[in-house]
Amino acid sequence: MAEFERNALGGELAVCGSQPRTGYLRDGHCRTRADDLGSHVVCARVTDPFLAFSRERGNDLVTPVPAYDFPGLRDGDRWCLCAMRWREALDSGLAPPVFLQATHERVLQLIDLDLLLPHALDLPKNA
Repeated sequence: MAEFERNALGGELAVCGSQPRTGYLRDGHCRTRADDLGSHVVCARVTDPFLAFSRERGNDLVTPVPAYDFPGLRDGDRWCLCAMRWREALDSGLAPPVFLQATHERVLQLIDLDLLLPHALDLPKNA
């Protein structure tokens, strides 16, 4: 294993978010491991249209779940999304913007970088 985990651009994986604390491991990073069946590797800034889309698909990210220390998400929050949910949203025209420096390199096994790049907020051309 490398000294650090890599992001989708090949650099060191950056923090995605701490308010609320995100990530499969709830450490603020979009890290993953074998038991993460959803591959929560895409660091996104969620939008109201995406949150509604996700809820319609059976994943309510808005309603707080105190038992899991989950406050519920609001438009503008940064969150580690399941790669295939992001892809589903892309195919429906509702993909939220992403932070590629905080998106785990494993995303590239599921989604082509060319599909992610136009949605990246952390590249100079899209900033």
